[in-house]
Amino acid sequence: MKLESSGSCKKELVLQSEQLAKSKSQRIRAAVFEDGDLMDVFEDEGGSSHLVGNIYRGRVENVLPGMQAAFVDIGLEKNAFLYVGDAIPSPSRFEDEDKGSSVIQERIENILKPRQELLVQITKEPVSTKGARISVNLTLPGRYVVLLPQVSYIGVSRKISDAQERARLKDLAEKVKPEGMGVIIRTLAVGVDGEEIAEDIGHLVTTWQALERKIPHVSVPGLVHKDVDLVSRLVRDWVDQDVEKITVDQEETAETLRQALREIEHPAVKRIFVMPGEDLFGRYGVDDEIRKALRSKVWLKSGGYLIIQQTEALSVIDVNTGKYVGQRSLEETVVHTNLEAAGEIARQLRLRNLGGIIIIDFIDMAAKENQQQVIEALEAACAVDKTKSQVLGLTQLGLVEMTRKKVGQTLAVRYTAPCPTCDGSGRV
Repeated sequence: MKLESSGSCKKELVLQSEQLAKSKSQRIRAAVFEDGDLMDVFEDEGGSSHLVGNIYRGRVENVLPGMQAAFVDIGLEKNAFLYVGDAIPSPSRFEDEDKGSSVIQERIENILKPRQELLVQITKEPVSTKGARISVNLTLPGRYVVLLPQVSYIGVSRKISDAQERARLKDLAEKVKPEGMGVIIRTLAVGVDGEEIAEDIGHLVTTWQALERKIPHVSVPGLVHKDVDLVSRLVRDWVDQDVEKITVDQEETAETLRQALREIEHPAVKRIFVMPGEDLFGRYGVDDEIRKALRSKVWLKSGGYLIIQQTEALSVIDVNTGKYVGQRSLEETVVHTNLEAAGEIARQLRLRNLGGIIIIDFIDMAAKENQQQVIEALEAACAVDKTKSQVLGLTQLGLVEMTRKKVGQTLAVRYTAPCPTCDGSGRV
């Protein structure tokens, strides 16, 4: 769905509040548009819909040497999963995030014992029959940095590509980093001065000190720290220099946003528009886009289309010319379709929140330079995604292989449920 843009709108946020049926609580929904295209949808229902970032006191229930993992009771419906690599407090775990996972030398049975108590943080939401994934390497995200309260380490977001800016930010971090703690500089810190970064770190250190005082008084299993609500996460993670408009349906939400934006002196405080009682998701076509994204077939503007199928192990995307017949040659028609598909694939991955292994069957191209052009277009389209992804290139069968980090639940899990009659197969 393309918004009618007046001027050169780069990014727009739309927030809508909804009263939940048979409940006094409200659901906040947010949509992110970039250049008029819907890219991300978020929801926050009470306190149970967003668990990543929450910190718990947990108790080890089972240690499984054969899986080199443990199951930990943190007070949720299903026990959380702790892999051996996440059971070791170490700065190397954050280095591995940048360089790829390394071989873990320790064994889980030498690290953990049943009934042992741990302080852990959720890194991946529970999905289907799987419990949440957790880590003992705790992080507290701020606007410009992520604080690592238990390890000494300095890192800079890989999305900051300018070598001079990376060096400047790393030098700043070394000067303001608290002793015995670490920081990772976030992408939003580009161009930000040292005073603002130091203030962000100071706020996070204060939060951690409050947590340390609270921990001994929390029963096991129990929640120690809950990540901020959706409105605060949007300000922290999404409101950057590209945001030109924020539209909300409640004055209360607008005032919360204004207060948060004033604290960081962001010009978007003057770009908040309130439309009381308006069905914003209907007005902006968000729900229609969600319905389209729950289908396997996605039409391209040229007349080509994608077929997207998600399985337990991976997601598969097939590109077809469909109604598009081109003008001059078959190769030109194919390249045009593939280039258009590359951009739409990146959008669909974000909108559907697909993660793990992704296999893409682009239409066969004869020229090597055309193949490379399509791969580079896919890489460029995925580069703006806040979720880490990597395009690995062509397989021996001519398929494009890529990965995208699994974060949270997919759109299908959030908005659909398996059919109780056919057990989700969809066949009669």
